[in-house]
Amino acid sequence: MIISKRYLTCCVALLMFAASAVTIAQNHPAGGAKELELIAVLKSDAAKGEKAITCKRLAIYGTDKSVPALAPLLGDKELSSWARIALEAIPGPVADTALRNAMGKLQGRLLVGVINSIAVRRDVRAVNSLVQKLHDANPDVASAAAVALGHIGGKQAAKALTKSLASAPTAVRSAVAEGCILCAEGCLANDSTTDAVKLYDKVRQADVPDQRHLEAIRGAILARRSAGVPLLIEQLRSEDKKRLGIGLRTARELGGRDVTGALAVELARLSPDRRPLLLLAIADRNDSAVLPTVRKAAEGGPKDLRITAINILIRLGDVSCIPILLEAATEDDAELQQAATETLVRLPGKDTDTDLLARLPQAKGKLKQVLIELVGQRQISEGLPAVASSLQDADAGIRGAAVRTISIIGQDRQTADLVKLLQKTDSSTERAGINKALLAISGRCGTGCIRHLRPLTQSRDNELHMIGLHALAIVGGPEALAAVKSAIESAEPAVQDEAVRILSTWPNNWPQDSEAGQALLMLATSAEKMPHQVLGLRGYLQYLRGNKKLSNEQKAAKVKDVRSHIKRPEEERQAIAVLAEAPSVGSLELLTTLADDPAVAEEAYLAIVRIAGREIGGVSKDRRREVLQTVAAKSGNNGTKQKARKALSGVR
Repeated sequence: MIISKRYLTCCVALLMFAASAVTIAQNHPAGGAKELELIAVLKSDAAKGEKAITCKRLAIYGTDKSVPALAPLLGDKELSSWARIALEAIPGPVADTALRNAMGKLQGRLLVGVINSIAVRRDVRAVNSLVQKLHDANPDVASAAAVALGHIGGKQAAKALTKSLASAPTAVRSAVAEGCILCAEGCLANDSTTDAVKLYDKVRQADVPDQRHLEAIRGAILARRSAGVPLLIEQLRSEDKKRLGIGLRTARELGGRDVTGALAVELARLSPDRRPLLLLAIADRNDSAVLPTVRKAAEGGPKDLRITAINILIRLGDVSCIPILLEAATEDDAELQQAATETLVRLPGKDTDTDLLARLPQAKGKLKQVLIELVGQRQISEGLPAVASSLQDADAGIRGAAVRTISIIGQDRQTADLVKLLQKTDSSTERAGINKALLAISGRCGTGCIRHLRPLTQSRDNELHMIGLHALAIVGGPEALAAVKSAIESAEPAVQDEAVRILSTWPNNWPQDSEAGQALLMLATSAEKMPHQVLGLRGYLQYLRGNKKLSNEQKAAKVKDVRSHIKRPEEERQAIAVLAEAPSVGSLELLTTLADDPAVAEEAYLAIVRIAGREIGGVSKDRRREVLQTVAAKSGNNGTKQKARKALSGVR
C-alpha cells in the first residue's frame, strides 16, 4: 500500500485528537459540564484570544453540542482556523454538516480552510460540492478541492479528477494530479490495484509538473508489483537524474524475491557508475536473495562496486562472507585491502571469531599476516598462543603483525616472547615495533612484566638496555627504580644519559616512589656531568611539587636546601612554581630572594601576591603588607601591580 505523507499527517491528527478525547472523557467524568463552560465562552463577549484557546480545548471536550457555537466562527478571519481545529476532531455527522454548509457560503482563504478540514474528515457526502469547486475561478479553491477529493477517494472523485486532469488550468493541474495520486493510494488500500494503476498512468501521461510525474511513476511501479519491474528498470536506465533517483527509491520498496533477482540481473547491465548506487538500493531490501547478490558483487568485477559491496557486508554479512573478504584483504590493491579488513574487523558474531581462528594454523604469507592482525583488532584473546608462536616465523611481515597484535591484547607472559625476539633481531624497524609493544604491555600489566624485562637491563647491547629501562619506567615501583639507578651508576655513557633522562621524568608518572626523590637529589647535587645535574634538579623540583606527603614548610625547606645548586632562570622558575603552591613562611622568604634576579623577578612577584594575599600561619599582617607594597612598587607588569594593590586592600 502506498500512503502519502500528507495523507498520513491527516490520519495521525485525527487519531491523536480521538485518543485525547477518550483519555479526557475517562479522566474527567464531568466532561459535559466542561463543554458547556467552553460553549458559554464562545457565546460571550470574551476576547478573541480567549475564544481561540477555547476552540482548541473543544477539540478535546467538544461533542455535537459544540457545533452550533463553532460553526458561525468559520466565517471569522481571526477565529476560523481555531474553530476548524475543534470541528475536525469532533466525531459524528453534525460537524461534517457544518463544514459542508460553510463551503457554500465562504470564499477565498476561508473557503480553502474549510475544504482542507473536509479533507481531514474525509466526508464522502461533500464529494458533489467539491466536484463543483474543481471549476472555481479561484485557483487556490480549485486546488484545495482537488486534493480534498483525493483524500476522500472513491469512484466519483476519481472520475471527476481524471476528467479535470486534461482541462484544468495550469495553476490547478498539479493539485488535480495530486488528488489523482491520493485516490490511487486509496484504491490500493482497498486492494483495487487495477483502478490504482489506471490513475497512476493517467498522471504519468498528463501535462503536469515533473514532481507529480515522479510520484506517479513510483506509484505505478508499486501498484503493478512484480509486473512493475520493466517500468522500474526504465527509470534506472534513464538519463534524467530525478528518474534515476525515484527508481533507486522504488527499488528499495518493491517487494519480492523475484524482484531482487531482476535487479541483480540489471546490476550487471547498468553503466559502471550506477552499479554501486543500485547495489546500495538492493542492500536495503528485505529478502533472502539480497546477501547472495552482495556477496557476488564483492567477489569480483569493477573495483568501486566491490568496495561498495564489501562495505555493505559490515551490516549484512555473516560467517559465509569470510572467504570472499579474506581474498580481498590479501589482494595488492590498498583500497580493497582496507575495505575488506575493516569489514572483517566489524563483522558480528562469535562464530566469526571461531572461523578466523580455525584458519590461522594452516595460513601462510599475506593471509596469515591478515589473520593475525584481525585477532588483535577483534580482541580475540583465545588466539594469543597462536600469535605468540608466530613471533618465530621466518616472514618478517608475519612477525611484525604478531608484534602489533600482542601490543593490543598481549599479557605479561607475552613480554618474555617479545624480549626473546628483541634479542635475536638487528632490524631497527622490528626493534621499534617490539619496543612499542613492550611499553603497551608494561602499562597494561604492571609488575608482572618486570621479571621478563630483567634480561634487557643486563644486556651489553645499549639499545636493548635502554628499551628495558623505558619499559620498567612505565611499570614503576622500587624494583624498576633500582634498575634505573643502577644504570646511572655503572652503565655505558649512552645508557647512563638515557637513564638520567628517564629518572628526571619519574615523578610525572610515579610520585609515590619516594626513593625517586632521593635519587634525583643525589643527581642534582653530586652528578659529575653538568647535564645530569640539571636534569636531576629539574626532576627533583617536579618531585617536590607533586609530593602530597610533604607539608608546605617541608617543601620550602627542601627548595632552600638546593637553592645553591639552582644556577639558571629555567630552574629558578621551577622553584618558584613549587613555592607558589606551598604557602608558608619559608616559601614567602625564598620568593623575596628569588625576586632579586631580574630574569625571574616577575614570576616571583606574581607568586608573592598569590601567597601574601591570604593569611599564612606565622606571617604577620605587617610582613604581608610589606611584601605586597614591594611588588606594587617594583613590578613592571600592570596586571601584577593591580593584583598586589587589590590584595593590599584586603589585608586589615
